[in-house]
Amino acid sequence: MPGTESESRSEAVRFSSDFGLSSVEAKKRLEEYGYNESPEKEVRSIIIFIKKFWGLIPWMLEFTILLTLILGKYFEMIIVSSLLLFNSIIGFVQEKKANVALKFLKQKLKVSSRVKRDGEWILIPSREIVPGDLIRLRAGDFVPADVVVVDGIAEVDQSSVTGESLPVEKGINDTLYSGSTVKRGEVTGIVTSTGTRTYFGKTVELVQIARPKLHMEEVISKVVKWLSVMAAVLIAISLFFTAYRGLDLLGVVPLVTILIVSVVPVALPTMFTISMALGSLELAKRGVLVTRLSACEDAATMDVLCVDKTGTLTVNKLSIVDVLPVGNHGKEDVVLHGALASQEANQDPIDLAFISAAKDMHIPLKGYLQKEFVPFDPSTRRTEAKIEKEGRQFYTLKGTIKSIVPLCRNGSEEESIIEESVEKLSAKGYRILAVARGERRDKLELVGVAALYDKLRPDSQSLINELKSLGVSLTLDYVYFRGFPFRG
Repeated sequence: MPGTESESRSEAVRFSSDFGLSSVEAKKRLEEYGYNESPEKEVRSIIIFIKKFWGLIPWMLEFTILLTLILGKYFEMIIVSSLLLFNSIIGFVQEKKANVALKFLKQKLKVSSRVKRDGEWILIPSREIVPGDLIRLRAGDFVPADVVVVDGIAEVDQSSVTGESLPVEKGINDTLYSGSTVKRGEVTGIVTSTGTRTYFGKTVELVQIARPKLHMEEVISKVVKWLSVMAAVLIAISLFFTAYRGLDLLGVVPLVTILIVSVVPVALPTMFTISMALGSLELAKRGVLVTRLSACEDAATMDVLCVDKTGTLTVNKLSIVDVLPVGNHGKEDVVLHGALASQEANQDPIDLAFISAAKDMHIPLKGYLQKEFVPFDPSTRRTEAKIEKEGRQFYTLKGTIKSIVPLCRNGSEEESIIEESVEKLSAKGYRILAVARGERRDKLELVGVAALYDKLRPDSQSLINELKSLGVSLTLDYVYFRGFPFRG
């Protein structure tokens, strides 16, 4: 996990204030820490255009221009110069258009946040948040900076930061990382880090400073290398026979010149530029914004693809895939009591899975009154509810097998029976939960177990098949949900 809780808490204490920051103090900290954003270096258009003449490919073309100029081959020099200028202009214009569109999108995606300034809650642009700000986050809010919770409980989707596929519960003294999204609940927190000092900001900086070698340059350099080897061999043979026959070495100069010029594939860069420009136009029609022409060719050479499973290959919604009843209970009993130990208003993925399964199986939930409800607690690893129907009251619980089975009278005798089935389901990557009921909390019986998983999107299979046909390798990855390995 990024950072440490102790460091975050110490930062929260340093910047803590019940009344929030004053406008004067906020202005001082804004000058000290800067805006809450990853700064982008503005480069003048003329500089960007000049840089198009710097690099392996431009160097080769420029070398050819110089060589043809020295040899007096002016027509060839004009042709190569035109190709160099064409490459530079096409690349510059395409990237300029993409950057303008990208800036427009960023303006549309500006986020505001609720902070406490001068003792009052106000709405300000997220880029103006500073360390020490008291901030309020609710369901659906984007976490704009690293925040330590000082009040409230919330479930947060931080998959973009930590890779955890499902929401994580956050309470007092826990850290919400910039880039996360609040899925449920409300919290008040102290901002500890902004901009590039956040965990997410540091990651963005690493991406920005990365300068990988372009695949196009690798291809052209290999071509040039082999052409150079061939030219060197031919020049060596020519010099050998000229010296062997006692001929004038100056007579070999034209041949040597031709071989040296032929080493530079002057048309190859132009071919790449044209094909990538056409490719970027085709991608733009499909809603893909290409900010760098070479990105088309780099993307086309991928052999390993890393994607976020949740919401990309899956629907980001847990479903019950199998039910194993225990004793005289049926599958409907397992789903019913699991749904009764759930609350739809909480929008908990597991709760919604049981409620949805009850609806699909046409199990009536009307007539059952939920008198008490205890939501999922990481310490107990279960949820429980007190239910009343027609004047009778009973308790129903659902949770991990290790937290539920020991509480049941029939748990020990049934545990060995269901153990083999549970192992098979777990091996498939399913999340296994046990369901119990009883007239009293100390008099429970095991109803059964349910297997949950995140369904694949309808088009995922065709996507995977298409990727395999393109030579892209796929690997199955594990994620963790509430401390347990979960594979979808």
